Amino acid sequence: MLNRSLILLFVVFCFHIESKAQDISIFQQFNGRYDYLAIGNTLNQAENNLVQTFCETLPSSQANLNVDNTSTIIAAYLYWAGSGLGDTEVTFNSTQIIAEDTYNIVYADSGYGDLNYFSCYADVTNQILTEGNTTYTLSDLDISETLANNPGYCGNRTNFAGWSLYVIFENNALPLNQVNLFQGLEIINRNITEKTILLENVNVLDNDNAKIGFLAWEGDNALNFGESLSINGNIISNPPLNFGDNAFNGTNSFTNSTTFYNADLDVYSIENNIDIGDTQVEIKLTTGAINPSTGVFNADLIIINNIITVLNSQLPDATITIDSTSISCASRVVALNYTVYNTNSTDPLPVNTPIAIYAEGQLVTQTETENSIPINGSENGMITIEIPISIPDDFLLNIVVDDDGNGNSTVVEIIETNNIEETVITLFPEPAVSNLSHLELCDVGFNTATFNLFDALLEINDTNYINFSFFETLADLEEDISNIINPENYQSLITPQDIYIRAEKNNCYDIFTFQLNTKNCPPYIPKGFSPNNDGYNDYFNIQGLYTIFDKHELLIYSRYGNLIFIGNDELKWYGISNQGFNKGKLVPTGTYFYLLRTNDPNHGNYTGWIYLNR
Repeated sequence: MLNRSLILLFVVFCFHIESKAQDISIFQQFNGRYDYLAIGNTLNQAENNLVQTFCETLPSSQANLNVDNTSTIIAAYLYWAGSGLGDTEVTFNSTQIIAEDTYNIVYADSGYGDLNYFSCYADVTNQILTEGNTTYTLSDLDISETLANNPGYCGNRTNFAGWSLYVIFENNALPLNQVNLFQGLEIINRNITEKTILLENVNVLDNDNAKIGFLAWEGDNALNFGESLSINGNIISNPPLNFGDNAFNGTNSFTNSTTFYNADLDVYSIENNIDIGDTQVEIKLTTGAINPSTGVFNADLIIINNIITVLNSQLPDATITIDSTSISCASRVVALNYTVYNTNSTDPLPVNTPIAIYAEGQLVTQTETENSIPINGSENGMITIEIPISIPDDFLLNIVVDDDGNGNSTVVEIIETNNIEETVITLFPEPAVSNLSHLELCDVGFNTATFNLFDALLEINDTNYINFSFFETLADLEEDISNIINPENYQSLITPQDIYIRAEKNNCYDIFTFQLNTKNCPPYIPKGFSPNNDGYNDYFNIQGLYTIFDKHELLIYSRYGNLIFIGNDELKWYGISNQGFNKGKLVPTGTYFYLLRTNDPNHGNYTGWIYLNR
């Protein structure tokens, strides 16, 4: 049976994720004065290919943590891995740890069938902050049942178990770094002998001290066939621990150990493998070669899980949020409140960074930041936007920071694809004017009357209105000014007169209009009067006669049919004759007859009697 070795590259990632996506891709970034260190140990007693007792693993192993006392621990993550489907519960310094995620992959071996391998992860930040620098022991990682039930692991010499603790820390003495964490699960083997992984979303401003780290499982110093690790086309090495043709060989770069059996905890300088301005890193792994001693093709099984890069990268990272929008009724103006952030950055965001605002993809206005926004800082802004008539009432509004209005960035950022925020806007169109029936009253003089404007609302059946206001002009209604103060007792100005109703509901309003009309109602003619100069009923008072029927003529006759008085708008009858033989004299108590000529085509003449009482 051909010997094959498993190499499981496993590098720290900082937060639990639910996705089991296979492709290695950007998972998380730390930007600031950050770096990392790692400790760990194997549970293998010896290298798989050198002794016959390699098929049993230890119950526990230890490692010492020593974080510089000038550094601040930001996060700590425990990883354990091995052969089989997974052991999701382990003990770490007497604390039970349950995996927050488990990753599995299957290698289909031609001789032993499917062989499973796993890796687990848990956030142990609180534990490390509490216990600090000390000796850490991992136990209860048990793969014995897996090895007993499937002889393929030992027969194939790909059994392993081990653990590692990664610590992310901050130190003010560090340069501004970008720590990129990439997550996934990819494989190469004798059937797929080469794998290229493209790490994107990196920004290299200075390649000094640039490094890349790996955690690999089941690396054998004595077993390597065509095994290489290259960065941007250059094979990397770290002699005397790691050579270009044997990258994974049971070593620990942090302690310079060569007895990290069937595991590798390595970090490489890549200063000479990246260039300033790079935005991606190409990683290539190869395996497979003819064994010169046997003439047989051999290959390692390599499973890539995570990769970490630490690059000096002093860059801002502009993002923007829409905090609120305000839309006026019957208007195409939108008031927009927003916030520009510079979190996840390693440099301030420059003043006057442009901001473009689009409606349905059409540029409608532009603005810019007012201040330099510091690392992890933000700036609030507000702008009013006039939406062109060509844009529909329902549209998608986009606000983009670091956009010159033509879709071009003006600031080099850590991430160039997170600068946009969008929201759906619904404008309230100008409401139509609905006509209501007219209100009509009798003229009380000068073509006016006193109306209760609320009477017009009886015709409106919609119960969604929350308020009604009355206006004398449409312009006042639209500006919501000079509303009628006492609509229940409103003295009309002219006839006819238009009145406008602003009927408010939710965020907008409807408009109704109606007319106020006055008419010349039939005059009210009393049956008597008493011209005795007491101040009451001293003249023949026909109501409305002198203010409405101003062209009238009033004729008074005695009971014998004699005309004794002729009156008009300026001449009222006080019981004194102005016609005939008794002209200028008081007429006696009695009944008299009248003829009222209104000279109004709608009313004509009125006749009747009146009793005069002295």
